[in-house]
Amino acid sequence: MNFSLMNGFKNADASLWTGRNSDQQLYLHEKVVLADTNALKIGFSEKVVALLGYACGEGVKRNQGRIGAFDGPDAIRKQLAKMPNHLKEATQLLDIGSVQCLNEDMEDAQNSLSEKVFHLLQKKIFPILIGGGHDIAYGHYTGIIRHLDKDKSLGIINFDAHFDLRNNSTGNNSGTPFYQIAQDCKSDGSDFHYLCLGIRKDSNDSVLFETAKNLSVTYIERQQYSLRNAASVVRIILDFLREVDNVYVTMDLDGFSSAYAPGVSAPSPLGFTPSVVLESLQLILDSKKLVSLDIAEMNPKYDIDNQTAKLAASLVHFVMHNI
Repeated sequence: MNFSLMNGFKNADASLWTGRNSDQQLYLHEKVVLADTNALKIGFSEKVVALLGYACGEGVKRNQGRIGAFDGPDAIRKQLAKMPNHLKEATQLLDIGSVQCLNEDMEDAQNSLSEKVFHLLQKKIFPILIGGGHDIAYGHYTGIIRHLDKDKSLGIINFDAHFDLRNNSTGNNSGTPFYQIAQDCKSDGSDFHYLCLGIRKDSNDSVLFETAKNLSVTYIERQQYSLRNAASVVRIILDFLREVDNVYVTMDLDGFSSAYAPGVSAPSPLGFTPSVVLESLQLILDSKKLVSLDIAEMNPKYDIDNQTAKLAASLVHFVMHNI
């Protein structure tokens, strides 16, 4: 893997963090600290959460999706800024800016993202990444795996309509990250632990289902992924959590029904609901195994009344207050 830092980086932007003023840090825009990753100090004793953007729409473009994900991170920040702050006073919330994909060089952006994630984890800071195409997952994963002890296993839980296990023989895109990860695991001699929640047959061809089978992927199809089927969903998630030492969660907003998330690269009315996702997240958080999380495929170009950005921000809000 190449971890050069030649791609663009946009520092945290104060103009995105606005809302009601209370002078009591009642809102997140009053709590957040805009930080430079190069100046972060090691040794925080309290909880530290850092927002890191991945401004990249190149992977979606290569995968023939709707363009617009480059602007996703800032759209999420704008909605998060207005939300109430319930974090403890000693907890720090940082915005460290966004990796930017320039000159269509997605791979360099992924390398830059990996480096940022690695350094955050090394400093005992919990990263929440906001994107950007789902190619965010490969850069995110490589940063996590560099940080973890070699004898500790990592499980990936993907909330998504898609497996994103497309073969990358003709190039990488937003549909290939977990295939790339599986190949890295094969090269390293490590196990590929991958759980997908919300998979749809109308969004994955037969080759992808066969690939998932060959890679021993665990998945719950969308029609089973609901609170009506809660007992089965809970059992599958808990069984997966018991198999691994650490967990990386990635959430593709296009897995939600377009009734909740119209502003994505591949919308569908047949997606899952926020309720089942929040219950699933709580199970994962309760395990104390979550090391990092990202939210992908925010596409403000197609959003309606900032609905998708508000959903993404609410998910970030939930996680940062419950880790």
